[in-house]
Amino acid sequence: MTASDPGTKSSAWEASSSGAAGGHDQEWVREFDDPAREWRRLFSEVLGTFLLVLAAVGAGVAESATGVAISRAAAVTAPGLTVMAVILFMGKVGGAHLNPVVSVAFALRSEFSWRRVPGYVIAQIVGGVLACLFLWAVVGRPNMLGATTPAPGVGDLRAMLVEAVLTMGLVSVILGTASSAQNVGGLSAVAVGAYIALAGLWSSPLSGASMNPVRSFAPDLIRGDLTHTWVYVVGPVIGAVIAVFFAFLLRGRGGDPTARRAAEGEHATT
Repeated sequence: MTASDPGTKSSAWEASSSGAAGGHDQEWVREFDDPAREWRRLFSEVLGTFLLVLAAVGAGVAESATGVAISRAAAVTAPGLTVMAVILFMGKVGGAHLNPVVSVAFALRSEFSWRRVPGYVIAQIVGGVLACLFLWAVVGRPNMLGATTPAPGVGDLRAMLVEAVLTMGLVSVILGTASSAQNVGGLSAVAVGAYIALAGLWSSPLSGASMNPVRSFAPDLIRGDLTHTWVYVVGPVIGAVIAVFFAFLLRGRGGDPTARRAAEGEHATT
């Protein structure tokens, strides 16, 4: 989920320098161009998704474990701010997708290699599951474990439609701010984080405002209840595909070099 400033080599998610000092690449940057260092990108996805799911699931778990009320505003803002921070501190390492549908959307736009998608998705699942296991180990296993479920009066189908629309907006923000046409530098991270928080403020009572299959699948897997998981897989996938179509209408065919650098990390190889 990164973007690069037009005419520069740096990621738009960064607020700092491009990682080169005095015109010479640092050692880790030179090593990063080695395909054998793919593990760096995958580790960044594990770590980033771990932190995202920890924040998204943690509010419900902490409230259940301690009895201390956590407001809905705080619960939906925490993951948004976490995503913003993750993008800013390691977005250029591997793109900071943190979400399978983001990886797929970039690939559909020819701005991310399809051969990398399976590894990214597996890394994201691992990060999400580890976050839930950590919370279980630290505070015990509350019944819901921070899971997302449709509101009783909404039902699975309508919750899926809500998730599709929310994810369409999220992926549109990501693809747009990653492109050379609409790049806004480090503010791209703010735009993505703000969208997650704002979408959650109005829609979390309806569907939980997941927008991320891993965020919902991980707690469902650990608590052993996959009844509603399809809602949070099908909805975001549909939303991501619609966002890719809208990106085509707005900016034409994909393959934007700026967006590719953003999606793969500044120094990633193809």
